[in-house]
Amino acid sequence: MQAETASYQLIEDDAGLRDFADLNKEIEWMCFDTEFIGEKRFITTICLIQIATKHGFFLIDPLKVKNIQPVIDMLLNEKILKVVHAGDNDYRLFNMHFGIIPLNSFDTQLAAGFVGYKHPVGFSKLVENELRIHVSKGYTVTDWEKRPFQKKQLDYALLDVVYLHELWQRLEDKLRRLGRLEWVREEFKTLEAPDAYEQDPYKEALESNLIKSLKRKEQLFLIRLFLWRNDEARRRDHSKEMVLPTKYISPIVRAVHSGLDALKHNRRLPDNVVGRFGQMFVEMFERTASAEEREVLKQIPRDNSENPKQDIMMEMLDLLVKYKCLQAGISSNIVLPRGILKKMKNDKDYFDPLLEMGWRKEFLGEEIISWFKFRSNLEIEFLNGKFELKMMPE
Repeated sequence: MQAETASYQLIEDDAGLRDFADLNKEIEWMCFDTEFIGEKRFITTICLIQIATKHGFFLIDPLKVKNIQPVIDMLLNEKILKVVHAGDNDYRLFNMHFGIIPLNSFDTQLAAGFVGYKHPVGFSKLVENELRIHVSKGYTVTDWEKRPFQKKQLDYALLDVVYLHELWQRLEDKLRRLGRLEWVREEFKTLEAPDAYEQDPYKEALESNLIKSLKRKEQLFLIRLFLWRNDEARRRDHSKEMVLPTKYISPIVRAVHSGLDALKHNRRLPDNVVGRFGQMFVEMFERTASAEEREVLKQIPRDNSENPKQDIMMEMLDLLVKYKCLQAGISSNIVLPRGILKKMKNDKDYFDPLLEMGWRKEFLGEEIISWFKFRSNLEIEFLNGKFELKMMPE
């Protein structure tokens, strides 16, 4: 079915939502998506909720329907399978606004990574490859807050749920034939993990490419600067870029130790930024570190430039996993998430227990897992045109 020919119900009041809930109280599955706007604000606004069930297609306007509890109840109902694509984005919004985590999901983006697609694969590409249907992208960036909706907007929004049911059926069939359905179901459970939606206030600073090149006091200032920008954005409900553009952070950090005058004479910094915040930045830099801040400083990734052997070994292990994934038709980004790989590259002693649990343990095997776990003891031995990875005694 094409979105342009699909009939739908636009729900714009509480009575309509109650009728929707009554009609769908016995359903076993629902396809779910949202349209939202996050630009120029701290809290992303949910502008439209798209749902497909066996009873039809429904577009719910949460800017007009103030109490969407019936939708929340459906998302929390474990008896209803939620079919989504990149569902963590939508789930994060509902967690932020309503403090909930939807239960019982089938994520077509995650599932695709287990049947030969690179992860993450875009929705339109997946639909085109699996269903041979071209999906228009004309309204990818549109003003979803503007009312009334245009019909073409709603037709576009409908695309995100019209094809989800058939995608789910097709991907589940492939997974079953490959014997990977239980693997995928295990991975879907990560969408229900509360820590996946927790916001680490220090994450932005600790993952910054800048922080490892700084001295200790500058590192502490960078952490404080990111925290201040985040808090100020939240207070104003502005984007962080509106509070302080990222392009000014490095010049500020590198000049602040020389005081206010250095900030004023830095040609990369506009006068209005220094005029409003310069003195505060200097005081922020000079403040003594708290006990909590000292603990955060210990989490800063190490600079491994002095240990090239470890870098090479991690690159080799990563390539081995990628080759194994290529042979098996599984996305390496799912098997070895980039966040885990980065932590292991930054800290030679770090090993993520996720690699030796569940389906990853079965797929990777004990030998590869031990190579990651004890990589500091690995050596490469070249013999007669071949090379061998050898575990050396400690």
